[in-house]
Amino acid sequence: MNNNDIFKKLRVALQLRDDQIEDILKLVDFRMSKGEIGNFFRNADHPKYVECGDQVLRNFLNGLVIHLRGSKENPKNPMEVIRKNQAEIHEKPKLKPKTTSNKDSNTPKKTTTTKKKFVPKKNTPKIAVVEKVKFKNGKK
Repeated sequence: MNNNDIFKKLRVALQLRDDQIEDILKLVDFRMSKGEIGNFFRNADHPKYVECGDQVLRNFLNGLVIHLRGSKENPKNPMEVIRKNQAEIHEKPKLKPKTTSNKDSNTPKKTTTTKKKFVPKKNTPKIAVVEKVKFKNGKK
């Protein structure tokens, strides 16, 4: 088991996104972009796969301790932090209803749409696919 596997398992177990991992690394003044972090989670045979070094994993673990437990001045409950992360992941973004743009701004805009019912076609004859095939191999 290498550092990449450990990093992947921690990410899945704590339900962390790349931007959260980036913030955790910033807590210990270790800067990495989302793209560099994403390369650690690729398959080993992928061309952009990067081996996770000891320094990266060490800084992530130190930042994770600060992220979960907090600092000495401002302690946190780790389970509350994990629940907060889970709530962020499972929270669905609220979609705004589509509106149509009208030239006259005084008229109310339509925000709801109506669905048409599916009505199957009645008694249409099926054409066999074999009848459509024409062989052109040069023979008469």
